[in-house]
Amino acid sequence: MNETMVCAVGNVATQPMYRELASGASARFRLAVTPRYWDREKNSWTDGHTNFFTVWANRQLATNVTASLNVGDPVVVQGRLKVRTEVRDSQSRTSAEIDAVAIGHDLARGTSAFRRSGRPETVTAGAPAPPEPAWETPVAETADQAADLQPSPPAASVT
Repeated sequence: MNETMVCAVGNVATQPMYRELASGASARFRLAVTPRYWDREKNSWTDGHTNFFTVWANRQLATNVTASLNVGDPVVVQGRLKVRTEVRDSQSRTSAEIDAVAIGHDLARGTSAFRRSGRPETVTAGAPAPPEPAWETPVAETADQAADLQPSPPAASVT
């Protein structure tokens, strides 16, 4: 597999457009990526040239993108880069697309509340959903209980 995988950090520039195709769900949106750099002459941050990418999401990712993203949201997109050149009326036009593998909100610039989406192929009609595991770390009420919650140091190896 000699594909060019990229990770782009930017903002959603257009509202995601969702379509149901014969091959499954598909969504696309434009991603604006603008580098910032410190300009010593102005003694301030300056925006560089903005690059735009068309991001394609398929299947469950397409459904989740449509439900989760809005224009202006800061996102991180990972996927396969596809650069296409098209000649029309003796003019050459180049476009860059990302076939997304993963998309998420950029938590360096804000917060997000994650909600797990249902898996239609594993849900049985009328069957109760399995309980969520307890991921929270228990709160210690005494110093002895706090010591019990600490991970034990690794055992020394004997050679």
